[in-house]
Amino acid sequence: MLRTILTLSAFAAGLLASNAMASPMADTAPRVVRAANDGGILVAQDGNLDIYYDARGNRVIVDAETGKVIAIQPPQTRLDRRVLRRERLRNLGPVEEDDPYYLDPEDTARFRRRQLEDEGRIIVPPADEYDPYGDNSMDAFPEAPRDDGYGNDYPEAAQPVRPRTIERQPLNEASIEPVEPTVPNEQAALPPDTAPPPDTGGKAAVDPSLSLGARQDVAELQVLLDRAGASPGVIDGRFGSNVGKALAAYNEITGSNLKSTDAVGIQAALAQSGGDAFASYTITPEDAAGPYVASIPEDYSQKAQLDRMGYTSVPEALAERFHMDETYLKKLNPDANFNRPGTIIKVANFGRLVATPVARIIADKANKQVRAYDAAGKLVAAYPATIGSSDTPSPSGTHAVSRVALDPNYTYNPNINFKQGENDRILTIPPGPNGPVGSVWIALDKPTYGIHGTPDPSKIGKTESHGCVRLTNWDARELAKIVTPGVIVEFVD
Repeated sequence: MLRTILTLSAFAAGLLASNAMASPMADTAPRVVRAANDGGILVAQDGNLDIYYDARGNRVIVDAETGKVIAIQPPQTRLDRRVLRRERLRNLGPVEEDDPYYLDPEDTARFRRRQLEDEGRIIVPPADEYDPYGDNSMDAFPEAPRDDGYGNDYPEAAQPVRPRTIERQPLNEASIEPVEPTVPNEQAALPPDTAPPPDTGGKAAVDPSLSLGARQDVAELQVLLDRAGASPGVIDGRFGSNVGKALAAYNEITGSNLKSTDAVGIQAALAQSGGDAFASYTITPEDAAGPYVASIPEDYSQKAQLDRMGYTSVPEALAERFHMDETYLKKLNPDANFNRPGTIIKVANFGRLVATPVARIIADKANKQVRAYDAAGKLVAAYPATIGSSDTPSPSGTHAVSRVALDPNYTYNPNINFKQGENDRILTIPPGPNGPVGSVWIALDKPTYGIHGTPDPSKIGKTESHGCVRLTNWDARELAKIVTPGVIVEFVD
């Protein structure tokens, strides 16, 4: 028994001595941990690692056996940052993002914007920041040449590699020639707002987007009348006396019996005479370039100081080109920037002008209408008109056309004509569509009297004149091209 105890004691002492000798060797032995050539980490254990992320997003690799840090990897990708955020939320619960600059730049920008909004240092813009009339940047419009007398005082803007030069010309008689809009064969090619109204069982449909009493079905009727030579004046979507007179003239010209309430008949007549009443038109650089004048003064002495009685805006010029009321044109295109080339707008598709030569003209004072007949006595055109006034009545009886002038100037003579304001001397007012006689003068054999255009087309047939016969500029121009000197003009009461 004693021998067994001694033997076990000796064996235990040997084990202790063996451990004491092995410990220094293990502590001093080099650890087999090194950075791999490919950027990875090699450890002695078989993948027994713990991975942590510190507050700066560094990836910390710890030996699970010894608890020692093996490597620290800084964040290299957005994936690492996102892992950090998920790790913090999982281990610590919701954590306030006290330092957003360690996040990705997009998150940082959004965080800073929210901070500034909360502090009231910036104003949040509305949901729709597009202002069709608010683009005043230098590169919003094409550069205009400087050799036509209309200076450009804007600072120099950055020029494209190959700038397009726009040749600005005065708005002479060619400027209001009808530019026929393209009417596609397929409805799908038109903008959504040009699609025909839904089937209403023959009843007239009203466009709810139009205000002030304008109706789309009335505008379509006005376009139809205009195509046949029975002018309603301005196309404005309103049914008034001018439309009623034009409808009667339309029936006489075409031999039909169309009524304003016959929606089906109106649509059928439109389809036969040129298609949809409205079509799309793309504003050109020439449209935007002008030239335009800032405003037209009322006083004749101030008018005489201008170079030209031109248009004041792109909408005014385009409204006249397409026989439309300017306000109605804007109502049809509420989001359009008329000053920007390339803008697509909705316009009246009025068709071709009357080309049949005229042999006789009747100026109907009571009906406020001018009717033109061919050599066979057939009515070929009719126009609403302003004919004289009680103070300055128009001529009576029969007269004749003596000459025709397009884009004329106007000579104001208070000794012969009316007196305007305090002007008591002869003045010459330059030509232009906004001049006193518009863009056309058809002189009669009675001095100082004639048929002419107007700067206010929406007032035709609703106001008085100084004795002459006043038409819209486009109606006066159409008539000027189908009359010749010697054509009889008969004034009837």
